[in-house]
Amino acid sequence: MESIPKAPLALPAALEELRRRGRAIRAARPMPGDVSRRCYVRLELEAGGTAVLALYPPELEDTCRRYFRSGRLLAAAGVRVPAALDRDCGAGWALLEDLGERTLYEHEGRPWGELAGWFEDAVHTIGRIASLPAAAVAELNPPLDRELLARELRQTREHFLEPLGLTGGRGDVALGAELEAALGTLCARLGAEPPVPCHRDFGARNLVPLAGLAPPGAQPPPGSESALGVLDHQDLRLGPPAYDLASLLNDSLFPPPELEERLLELAGLPVPAAGGGGARTGYHRAAGQRTLKAVGSYAAFARRGAGRHLRLIPPTLERALGHLRRLPETAALAPRLAERWRPALAGEGLERLLP
Repeated sequence: MESIPKAPLALPAALEELRRRGRAIRAARPMPGDVSRRCYVRLELEAGGTAVLALYPPELEDTCRRYFRSGRLLAAAGVRVPAALDRDCGAGWALLEDLGERTLYEHEGRPWGELAGWFEDAVHTIGRIASLPAAAVAELNPPLDRELLARELRQTREHFLEPLGLTGGRGDVALGAELEAALGTLCARLGAEPPVPCHRDFGARNLVPLAGLAPPGAQPPPGSESALGVLDHQDLRLGPPAYDLASLLNDSLFPPPELEERLLELAGLPVPAAGGGGARTGYHRAAGQRTLKAVGSYAAFARRGAGRHLRLIPPTLERALGHLRRLPETAALAPRLAERWRPALAGEGLERLLP
């Protein structure tokens, strides 16, 4: 869960109300994060254990209510989400089960042989999410359609490509216009795919390995308990079928090629026949859009003073290029982009994004 580490003004009132409701609290520790308007505080309870207090500004009251609606849907499908312990969305707070202090992303550095089981479990969780009733999910949020996909990439252009001069110049003034047209085609084709329920931010920073549960093998028994908890699910909506898979494999913690290949096959995307993209074309479109969107988010965070994700821009941009090379609408453009983006791929000049 991402937020700015601070003690929000609503915290004293929320703590006082929790105490009034009989919850004795020993300590409250703001949790680290980035730039979300939500804040999270880890509470140490006098009775033992911890809980997470989510604090919402008044304009996010509906987000708070939507979190519990999406949570009920996911739990009914066997997706492990934090249990609701108490809440008053009108007052701007919710008390949640604490699934653990370390997300999957924070296990970075462990051997991939140890991490692989968590990623396999995550692929099965994506299947559970996609099985949710589409009509119920459609009521929660607008779909991740062509318009929204394209709007997300406009942020990348405005906060990353244009400030760093990566859309043209140096004798290639047409590059920006060609890129915008090609990405427009990508978003149109991606948005035209039959939508399925998706988490929308199914990356390693929103997945928590659960204490005491070992990740299952590639073929877990039917009905087996997931070893991963899923956070920040209030944006649950209909979207492209491969979007959550693209998020999992291309966000912050990048599986090596051999594991990525195994996970794609586990997800039902076989190796394409020679000369064709097959079922993976949708995956590459989703991953291309998602990685470029993530680069824009990291840049926007930096421009607002939170620069700790700048180090993720070069590898994420490199993965974006890898996917664009595999798509008919962007393959011819990718070599020119790689050349023009070479400094950013090497991490040069990214400090200019900071205020």
